[in-house]
Order: sequence, then C-alpha cells, then structure tokens
Amino acid sequence: MSGFAQTMTILCAVGSAAAAGAFFTFSTFTMAGLKRLAPAHGAAAMQAINREAPTPLFMLLLFGTGVACLVLAIYAALHLQDPGAKYQLIAGALYIVGVVLVTIGYHVPRNNMLDSLDPNSAAGIAYWATYLEEWVRMNHVRTIAPLVTAVLLTLALRLE
Repeated sequence: MSGFAQTMTILCAVGSAAAAGAFFTFSTFTMAGLKRLAPAHGAAAMQAINREAPTPLFMLLLFGTGVACLVLAIYAALHLQDPGAKYQLIAGALYIVGVVLVTIGYHVPRNNMLDSLDPNSAAGIAYWATYLEEWVRMNHVRTIAPLVTAVLLTLALRLE
C-alpha cells in the first residue's frame, strides 16, 4: 500500500469512527431522552439541536470524511491489485451511501420539515411522532455504515 493510500485509509477510518460515535449517541440515548419530554418540548429541543449541528467542525468531520472516502475509493478502484484495495473501495462507497447520501437525501429534508413547524401546534406535535420513528430508524443506518467503514479500513491496513 502506498503512503498516500495508507494515510487516506487512516484518515477515513478515524473520521468514520468519529461519525459513527456521533450518530450512535442519537440512536442509543439522545432521541430516547427527547421522546420522554412532552412532544412540543422534544420537538423544540430537536429543532435547537438541528440548528446547532451544522458547525464547521461537524461538517468537516461528516462531509470531509465523505470527500476523503471518495478519493480513497477512486484510488482503490485504480489499484485493485493492491492489498486492501477492495476493502477501501467498499468502505468508501459504504460511507458515501450510508452517511452522505442518507444525510442529504433523508435526514436533512426531515430536519427542515421539523424546523418549519411550530412545535406547539397540532401539526408540529403530529409530525414529531412521525419524525421520531422515521428519523431514528434511518439514523441506525448512519450509525452502522461508518462503523463498518472503519472496520473495513482497519482490515485494509492489516492486509498491507
């Protein structure tokens, strides 16, 4: 494995593991805690979280890792004969689909819909119940995908 591939693999593995940890907290206890609140309060708290989430550091972690995984996957596809390249290719694709595309295509629209509603309104309260079920289910995907990505990339390093 080239120095470039090794460095990118390590960066992608660490970024993926960190992203998995962030999503894991929501899947395991954050959303359960919000669900225990009165619906209007839970929805309002999630609106506040969603407004704070797109910090430069978190966006760098989430989407910077996505860009790095894309670069690594392309590199691996061009060097399939290298040890670990197949793991790198699969891992890169998994992160892009399971984190980047799920975030942009699934979570962001739901977050925007929640944000557009008054959490004290009947529509806001009704949507909160739907949001809790749908959002959490797909957040499990965003938790598992980068975790498996990190494992695959760690295995790729061991094949060196």
